[in-house]
Amino acid sequence: MPREATVQKISSTGIVAVIRADNGEILADVTQALVDGGVTAIEVTFTVPKAHKVLEYVADRFGDQIQLGAGTVLDAETARIAILAGAEFIVSPIVDLPTIEISHRYDKAMMAGALTPTEVVKAWQAGSDVVKIFPSDLTGPSYLKSLKGPLPQVRMMPTGGVNLETAESFLKAGACALGVGGSLVEKSAIESGNMQRITDLAKQYVEIVQRFRAQ
Repeated sequence: MPREATVQKISSTGIVAVIRADNGEILADVTQALVDGGVTAIEVTFTVPKAHKVLEYVADRFGDQIQLGAGTVLDAETARIAILAGAEFIVSPIVDLPTIEISHRYDKAMMAGALTPTEVVKAWQAGSDVVKIFPSDLTGPSYLKSLKGPLPQVRMMPTGGVNLETAESFLKAGACALGVGGSLVEKSAIESGNMQRITDLAKQYVEIVQRFRAQ
């Protein structure tokens, strides 16, 4: 899928589920639970053991049902491994130019991480399709709103600090999508195998996005 189409699909749903777990085998079940709740943009972080194999398995199982991404990608070598394993978008906590370049070489969407206005502009100028504002738990929705003031052209996705209480505020501040980790894919739910809990949370996040955009 062309990278712009991937970005548009992610933006239309408005939620990117960030999955971290010590055991990669259960992440396919987590993905199914998210899909059942309406969240189809799935980011598997490279902190997961054998993350490339998890990506391959999830890509084969779900195909076009989801937009599969790789997170915590720090360099171009890791990005290439993720792309060959089936990732349609690459997410990084930093601005690394070779990672952006190789993602675009394969026509995959890239979300570089930035925090300051200078970093945001550098990421955007380098071709980051969406700029991940990270860590947003330190700054909150008001900071995102301040960034969007002089930089309305930049698509921004806050990650960190996004939960059911703050989600709408981040959307009001100008987020094109929300990166949601532990407050959606709860560690306790994964450990107990409570996939219904993850589905229920996914539905709540999707409802927040739909309700906000319908206003």
